[in-house]
Amino acid sequence: MNVTHLECALCGLRHEANTLQNLCVTCGKPLLVRYDLEKAAEKFERAWHKEWHDGRKTLGDYFLNREASLWRYRDVLPVEGPENIVTFGEGWTPLIKADRLAATLPIKLDLYIKDEGQNPTQSFKARGMTAAISMAKELGVTKLAVPSAGNAAGALAAYAALAGMEANIFMPADTPRANIVECQQTGANVTLIDGLITDCGKIVAERKDEMGWFDVSTLKEPYRVEGKKTMGYELAEQLSRRAIATGGEANRESWLPFHLPDVIIYPTGGGTGLIGMWKAFEEMNRMQWLPPKFPRMVSVQSETCAPIVRAFEKGERFADEFENASTVASGLRVPKCIGDFLILDAIRASGGTAITVTDAELTVAVAEIGALTGIFTAPEGAACLPALRKLIDQNLVHENESVVIFNTGSGIKYLEAFGE
Repeated sequence: MNVTHLECALCGLRHEANTLQNLCVTCGKPLLVRYDLEKAAEKFERAWHKEWHDGRKTLGDYFLNREASLWRYRDVLPVEGPENIVTFGEGWTPLIKADRLAATLPIKLDLYIKDEGQNPTQSFKARGMTAAISMAKELGVTKLAVPSAGNAAGALAAYAALAGMEANIFMPADTPRANIVECQQTGANVTLIDGLITDCGKIVAERKDEMGWFDVSTLKEPYRVEGKKTMGYELAEQLSRRAIATGGEANRESWLPFHLPDVIIYPTGGGTGLIGMWKAFEEMNRMQWLPPKFPRMVSVQSETCAPIVRAFEKGERFADEFENASTVASGLRVPKCIGDFLILDAIRASGGTAITVTDAELTVAVAEIGALTGIFTAPEGAACLPALRKLIDQNLVHENESVVIFNTGSGIKYLEAFGE
């Protein structure tokens, strides 16, 4: 592969990539995988067609002939041996044009929903776990542990079972029942805790050395974010394919193979999806696939658990823990995340923002999105719709812009959130 090293996201300290790593040994912050992007770009470029069709460069056989999963981008993913890839075929989820939903908005928009609920285990967490478990297999891990508010646990349990590894999962006792049963039925050791995901994380940290577990908590190992970043690669490729199929330009600057929307609205708990996509955009830009203008990144949180929004509004780079956190959208109930500065850096660098919605707003939005698109969204994904309306009211999203909202999971796992 093209991996050169791991790098601390805060202090920049270089770490070896071919050994088990959790956090930076100096400052305790997340590690990010770095690649030889010149080498990767040369390989991509050799594979692309050089012909021009009606003034547009084709996407080429490079991607057209690859599998319809996130592993189509394996040249910028960390696994060395193909035999170590643990996969259910995750990724390459649909990008759906939501015209009927857009028609309810006060301004004209090109509105899309990236439906991550169609992944294996029914959430975007499958992306992170395929990368993390594949690397764990490559590095000889046999026992894994994770704290989770729900969907990450289900994904870990499934991928660990496929890989033949032991999965140890700690979840809040009020985690949606579907997530708990999913983990139990796929062979995981499940422990329910009276508390929040942060309390579960403390237990994993305290016991992992004694029990011989490798901790795959959000951003406490380098590879889950690598799986999540493929949402950014897919989005660029899918939008370009759609433009070509409808007779439009693949890019405003047509010599570039891919392009991106004006705005991305993303529900944010631990934040690896947003962080991963921003990393993907930076990688694609360095490989000269994109113009320098990136999408404005919008982080959406529940007003009853909004550490990122509060830090953004205060102009702070790090977010204090949000006390008494609560929300029916369990994936948003993350009162403190280790990647806070990476989320806030991406929002500010993109000219984006952070915004809250109420539980009542996001619950109503599930039904509205469902009736107008047929997608049964998770409450987290539904939160993006009231957020979009607030952005329009605040003149932060404009007429004729392209907007992508991310549905991070399937509503079928959250039946308790909708009453009887």
